[in-house]
Amino acid sequence: MATDTPPQPTDGAAARQPADLPTGDKPSVPSDSRNESSTQPDSVEVGGRKGGREEKRNGKSRGPKRKHDVGRSAWSREATDKRGRNSEYQEFKRRKVDKDGNPEGAVPSPFSAEEIAAEGRRPKRKVAVMVGYSGTGYKGMQINNEEKTIEGDLFKAFVAAGAISKANADDHKKSSLVRCARTDKGVHAAGNVISLKLIIEDEEIVDKINANLPDQIRVWGIQRTNNSFSCYQTCDSRWYEYLLPTYCLLPPHPDSWLWKQLVEVAKEKGYYEEFQKKLADVEGYWREVDEKDIKPILDKLDPETRAKVMERIHADEAATGGEAEEPKAAPDAETKTEEKPAEPVVAPATETTETTEPATEAKPAAEVPEGSVKPRNRDLTPLDFALRDIKAAYIAAKRRYRVTPERLSQLQAALSEYCGTINFHNYTVQKSFKDPSAKRHIKSFQVNTQPIQIRDTEWVSLKVHGQSFMMHQIRKMVGMAALVVRCATPLERIKQSYGPTRIAIPKAPGLGLLLERPVFDAYNRRAKDNFGKETIDFGKYDDKLQAFKDKQIYQRIFEVEEQENTFHIFFQQVDNFKSDYFLWLTAGGIDAGGIRTGKDEKGAKTLETEIGDEDEDPENGDG
Repeated sequence: MATDTPPQPTDGAAARQPADLPTGDKPSVPSDSRNESSTQPDSVEVGGRKGGREEKRNGKSRGPKRKHDVGRSAWSREATDKRGRNSEYQEFKRRKVDKDGNPEGAVPSPFSAEEIAAEGRRPKRKVAVMVGYSGTGYKGMQINNEEKTIEGDLFKAFVAAGAISKANADDHKKSSLVRCARTDKGVHAAGNVISLKLIIEDEEIVDKINANLPDQIRVWGIQRTNNSFSCYQTCDSRWYEYLLPTYCLLPPHPDSWLWKQLVEVAKEKGYYEEFQKKLADVEGYWREVDEKDIKPILDKLDPETRAKVMERIHADEAATGGEAEEPKAAPDAETKTEEKPAEPVVAPATETTETTEPATEAKPAAEVPEGSVKPRNRDLTPLDFALRDIKAAYIAAKRRYRVTPERLSQLQAALSEYCGTINFHNYTVQKSFKDPSAKRHIKSFQVNTQPIQIRDTEWVSLKVHGQSFMMHQIRKMVGMAALVVRCATPLERIKQSYGPTRIAIPKAPGLGLLLERPVFDAYNRRAKDNFGKETIDFGKYDDKLQAFKDKQIYQRIFEVEEQENTFHIFFQQVDNFKSDYFLWLTAGGIDAGGIRTGKDEKGAKTLETEIGDEDEDPENGDG
C-alpha cells in the first residue's frame, strides 16, 4: 500500500529527499519496502523505491502492472488522438494570463445567476462558421477583451442570438472557439472560418446572428462537423488577395535620398546600364511632372521661400498626408490608416478602364484633393501653402500614372521567386534563420495583368496561395516585390533574403490585404465519405461574397486610400528614410543593408522599434 508521507529512517533522523525533486512531488513508497534500506545497501533508493533489478533479484515485483505499462504492440493499438493532443498542447503554450495568473479571455458574466438558471440547458454541436468581414476599425481577428476585434463582435452576436448559452457568455474558451486564420489589424476577409460549439436547433440562427452584427461582418453559413474538428488544424491552405495602386511601381523621385543611393552604388558597381534598362519604361516621368506641375508653383514664390521649399519638400514627405512637419523615423504608415473606420460610402466604385470622375490633371495645381492635405489649426505661412500645393500636385501625378506591361512583367517575375518551400525568417517578426517554423510553402503568387481604375487611381490585384502564413509575411512579400521593381534591384536579392543575413523589409500597408478564403479539401473528402457531413465550401455563397467584397471591402480600401494617401505616405517614408537599413536595394548586395546581430543586438532592436515590429507577437496574426 502506498502512502503520501515520505518514510522516516529507523534511527529517527530526518528523511533525506533527492535534490532534484520538490518536496510536494515525491513518489509514494510501498509499505513493504520501508525497512529494507538498511539491509540492502547496494540498491539505489529514490523517494523510497528501490531499483527494479534489485526487486527482481529478491523475487519481488513492483506490484500490479500500471495502466500505462503496456507492451509496444498493445500501445500501438490504442486509439490516440494525436492531432487533438497536439492541438491542446499548442493552445496551452499560447495561453495568456493576467497579472494575477488567471487565464485571459474570461470576463464578468453579463447575466445574473437567476437569468442563467432560468435559461435551461440545450445541446451544443461542433460547427464550422463561415464568415466575412471588413477589418477597417478593428484591431484584428482574435478576441481581446481590451480591444475591438472581429471575434469579439461575433461572440456577442452568438450570445444575443441564443447560439451560446448565458452560462457560457463570460468566456469564449467554454465554447472551444478556434479560428482558421488570425488576421492582423485592419486586414479584411471575404471568407474565414471559426470552429466552436454552438446551439443550432433554430433553423433561422444565421439570420438572427447577422441581425446582431454590423454590416461589415457577415456570417455566410454554419456547417455541422465531426466532434474533433479544428478549423486551424484541418485547413489545407489559404488564398489571400492584395490590392496595390500601380503608382507604387514608379521609381523614387530623383531628389529622394534612396534614389541618390541607388544611382551612386549602381555606377560604382558597374550596374548602371542594367539599372537604366529596367527603368526604361518610366524614364523621364518625374522630370515631366516637375516641369509641368511643380515648376509653375515654384515660379510664383519669392527666392527665399522657394529655397526653403526646395530644402524641405522631400524631407517633409514622411509627414502625414503631406503636412509640413518633421519626418517620422518609421517607414510604416499602418497606424495612420487602420485605426478608424472609413467614411460612409457615397457611391459604389465601378471596375472599368475609363475614369468615373473628371481627371485629376484638369484641376489647378493649387487645389488640394479631398482628404489628402489637411491644414493645421494654426495660421499657415506662404511656405506651408507652397508645400501643401506641391505635395498635392505630386499625389495627383501619381494617381494619373498608368502601369505598362513591362512593369507588370517585372512584378510577376519578383512574385514568382516566392513559390516553393522557403525560409521566410526575414518576412516576419521574432524568427531566426535556424527556426524551422520559418519555412513556409507557397503554391502560387500571381498578378492580374488587367488593372482596374477606380476614379483617378489604377489598381492591380495580387493573389497568393499558400499552406500557411506568418505574421506580416504577405505584407512584407508585397513590400519586397514592389521595392525590387521600383528600385531596379537585381532579382536575385529576393532569393538572397532567404539566407542567414538578416535584413529589414518594410511591410506594405495592411489596407490592401484581404483573406480570400481558406481551403479544406482533405477534410471535405472525409466529411462526405466517412462522416456523412456536408463540405465546407464557400462556393455556395459566391454571389453574396462578391457583393460583400465590392461594397464592404474593396470600396473601403479605395475610399481610405483616396482620403489618407496610405500607399503614397508609405513609399515616401521608405524613399526618404536616411539609414543603411534599406541599402540592400542597391547594387551593393544583401550585406549592404544587413542588420548587425550577435552579442550586440542593439541594431536589430533599434530597427524593430523604427519599423513598427517592436513587441509584436508572431502568433498574433497571419498575413
